Amino acid sequence: MNPVGLISMQYARPFGPEHFPLFARMKALGFDFVELLVPEPGELDTGETARALADAGLGVVLAARVNLQRNLSSAEKPNWQGGVDYLRYAVDTAVELGATIVGGPLTGNPLVFAGRAPAPVSEDERLARKARCVDGLQIAGAHAAGSGVTLAVEPLNRFESDVLCTTQQAVELLDAVDHPAIQLMLDTFHMAMEEASIAEAIRLAGSRLKHFQANENHRGFPGTGSVDWVSVCRALHEVSYTGPVSLEPFRRNDDRFGVPFAQWRAPHEDESARLEASAAFIKSHLALTEFRR
Repeated sequence: MNPVGLISMQYARPFGPEHFPLFARMKALGFDFVELLVPEPGELDTGETARALADAGLGVVLAARVNLQRNLSSAEKPNWQGGVDYLRYAVDTAVELGATIVGGPLTGNPLVFAGRAPAPVSEDERLARKARCVDGLQIAGAHAAGSGVTLAVEPLNRFESDVLCTTQQAVELLDAVDHPAIQLMLDTFHMAMEEASIAEAIRLAGSRLKHFQANENHRGFPGTGSVDWVSVCRALHEVSYTGPVSLEPFRRNDDRFGVPFAQWRAPHEDESARLEASAAFIKSHLALTEFRR
């Protein structure tokens, strides 16, 4: 059975030492690991964090946080180098925490959360962006491979990225990178917007899929939106995916006019019962859709 986890910012962002007791709560709710945002320097002591995770019996996967200053797509050399250096840092942090996967939009070029609107690019610039991403990922991949870590590149929806939005684009990029430490991460929230078929996209990803985020189309609790979880889980079994499956149901129940859904908000009530049900929901779908050859 795939391990099922919960992202740390379900509870808090930033996630500090004062939140370590939440690890035991996650475990009690049925989660096997936490997807922890790569801590910024000084944000967490990795030794203390690793011990807290071990005490709770919880595994860990890391989620990268890129920006315009650590941006493999950038034509600005300092920003491109910042992207390479950040991925090396993320790998080193993963080793210290005992994680083997760092996932996220590693190619950079964030849009809405960087306050940057998309703009047309020439064909030359499109190809140059790809080449810069390939070069950066190959360098980072060499560092990751030496540390036993996989870097999983995540396509985002068109409002959050203008370089990598679909599984097909990711496959093209990974073909060009051609490095075993650089693989793929998929998130059904983004896929619900950009893929004609989530299941077919999973099949296209195949053995390259190393991390999977099971999220509703509206980022609510699994089973409350429009994602077809039976077809999703069947496709995961078809490609023999046995890796981690993490949940990010952090859209809060607040439909008042003018509330910005794109802005992360801390929980205003105890969501434990729904989180426990969410873990059970995904685990049951994975179990019930498993086929035997």
